[in-house]
Amino acid sequence: MASYTSLELLAIQRAYETMLADISPSVNAPEHLALIDKAYRYCLEKYDGRYLLSGKAYMLHLIDMARIAVVEVGLGYISVAAAFLHGIDYKMGVSIKELREEFGRTVAIVLEDFSEISKLDTEKVAFNSDNFQVMFLSLIDDMRAVLLKIVHRVYDVRNQNDVAPERLAKYFHEIKYIYIPIVHRLGLYKLKSELEEKLMLYENPAMFHEIEAKIEATHEARKKTADDFISRISESINAELDRTKKNGKLKYAYSVKWRLKSIPSIYAKMRAQNVPFEEVYDLLAARVIIRCALKDEQECCWSVYSAITNLYEPMPERLRDWITKPKASGYESLHTTVKYDDKMWFEVQIRTTRMDDIAETGQAAHYLYKGEKETSEEWLLNVREVLENPGLVSFENSYRKLYKSDKIFIFTPEGDLKQLPVGSTVLDFAYEVHTRVGETCNGARVNGKMVPIRHELSNGDRVEIITSKRQSPRADWINVVVTEKAKNKIRRYLKEQELKESELGKGMLQRRLKNWKLPFSETVVEMLVKEFKLENSLQLYHQISTEKIDIADVKRFLTAKFGENAEKTEKTVPEHISSSKKDNSAEPEECLSIGEDIDNVTYKLAKCCNPIPGDQVFGFVTSDGTISIHRTNCPNAKSMQQRYGYRIINVKWCGMENEGSQATIRIYGRDVMGLLGKITKVISEDLQVNMKNIVFNTDKEGFFEGKIVLQIVDAEALEQLTTKIKAIEGIIDVVRIDL
Repeated sequence: MASYTSLELLAIQRAYETMLADISPSVNAPEHLALIDKAYRYCLEKYDGRYLLSGKAYMLHLIDMARIAVVEVGLGYISVAAAFLHGIDYKMGVSIKELREEFGRTVAIVLEDFSEISKLDTEKVAFNSDNFQVMFLSLIDDMRAVLLKIVHRVYDVRNQNDVAPERLAKYFHEIKYIYIPIVHRLGLYKLKSELEEKLMLYENPAMFHEIEAKIEATHEARKKTADDFISRISESINAELDRTKKNGKLKYAYSVKWRLKSIPSIYAKMRAQNVPFEEVYDLLAARVIIRCALKDEQECCWSVYSAITNLYEPMPERLRDWITKPKASGYESLHTTVKYDDKMWFEVQIRTTRMDDIAETGQAAHYLYKGEKETSEEWLLNVREVLENPGLVSFENSYRKLYKSDKIFIFTPEGDLKQLPVGSTVLDFAYEVHTRVGETCNGARVNGKMVPIRHELSNGDRVEIITSKRQSPRADWINVVVTEKAKNKIRRYLKEQELKESELGKGMLQRRLKNWKLPFSETVVEMLVKEFKLENSLQLYHQISTEKIDIADVKRFLTAKFGENAEKTEKTVPEHISSSKKDNSAEPEECLSIGEDIDNVTYKLAKCCNPIPGDQVFGFVTSDGTISIHRTNCPNAKSMQQRYGYRIINVKWCGMENEGSQATIRIYGRDVMGLLGKITKVISEDLQVNMKNIVFNTDKEGFFEGKIVLQIVDAEALEQLTTKIKAIEGIIDVVRIDL
């Protein structure tokens, strides 16, 4: 990279000296100027030979930003240093640690915060503008970072040739939905008007120029009207001054000026009133600025108001008294709208010179008027509160210690924004997206990294939830989440499942009692509830269904109570499916044992769950008499048990000769060199399992998901295989799935 030429260096030095002269009323302490000069010379070395898109030296951009920060926003020497150094960490690869050592902790915090908010994805800010503004506050420790970002955007719209078109579109999007509302709330009205005009020129140049041309064409007539209006109210104010003067002295002096509403404001009125430019009735505004003693300010403002409204009819609903109760930003003024003639209204703003300076410069001027020039950035202590509490009316009483928000803001993969309490987990976020997403949440990718459902989220994280059809809420999830929404959804799901399982348990008990020749009655149920120390029948049914109560214990208890009738066991429809562990005593020559007395019957393996030898299974009698074999955790199992319980029979594997059944596994992991080779080696060579199909997909973040269809001997062999694959470096999870 070539260095700056001597002429360019001379221009940079002159611009720097001009900037120092401009900021000298606010920044003039020797130690502060020393820090600024150190930052300037540091950047001059780092950015030597760097240019903007227009060909302008990059250092001129930094100098201009520093001037705007002090002169137009009211910031101080820390912000000037930060204006020079902003973005140097990610543009030039300078570490924050190095900047902290060179320029101090405070400057480093501002720069770190500036980088943090610069990383935010603002593509969908139009739908979340209020949340984005709050998120800015929760992400940062020092408000100067947000204000410097505003300064940067002001520079960008003033120097659009320095910005690439695609970036300019992004910047105007941010200006519209984030920065204009913020500068309005802070009382930086000059900057607000400028940003609004630049935005309209960018978005709707034809309408802007059309209104501009009409303003120019009617300028003389409008000036004549305004001069007449000012002349008349001046006469009325003078008369009031003559009436109230004491000892020949006037109570106050004043000046009056007028202006036309800004073009964006006129366009907004045209749309709101649904009229063309010529029919907008309140285009003109006058401002009366009073010079008086501080203690007489309110009295003098109301005196002027009285003189004007004695002359012209006011519109009561348009009276705005921000003198008695200033805005949270410190803005003080008395606004009224009066009728000049049958078709024209004039807005009149009445304020003192002190109030006018504050209105022009925002909160910084408020502190300058309090005589705190040495600590002019003390007003920053109030900025966070102004933005977080738009309803505040008392500027003087709105101090509060800076604090971090109790909310965090999380991005979806599409850029949508979700607000959650601090401490929220992946599972909280999943339920915030959608109940079904929460119920099937199996983990997430947070900023591209795989994490479990318990992972605690941080402000600004981008989260992609991973779901699984096999996942469902568990009781321990209550301790994973912090939001009431998620807790209530989990409780509701668990309650619904409990009721469903209780219904199954009730049916199981009814059929058992029937086969034992015992009545199903409230008396019997109450006896069982009491015997097993439960609270009600629902708990009894639920524990029978979930096998927490062994049906054999029920039988023993009832046998003791009712005698031999309970000894007769059913020979027909059993209620639960025996596990493979209970079937180890079966004769090895049998292939499948179905029911209790029949073997070697016609059956088929269900394609919905692909059972293999060793799986826990049950049989379902189909309409053609064939027995379909399903795994007990088959997706269709619950539905079949609820609707066709009488067609379910016990099934067990018994030493089956098996050349290979089909099973499918899903593998998650980080895509590292040679990983696929290691997986296939374990399957084909180490364990000699045949692969019938294999599909692997890798995402942009470097994670992969693979599906492998295997020809496997039994469940034990499958478990051994998945254990071996999980041991491979880079593998996150291996699960069996149904196709």
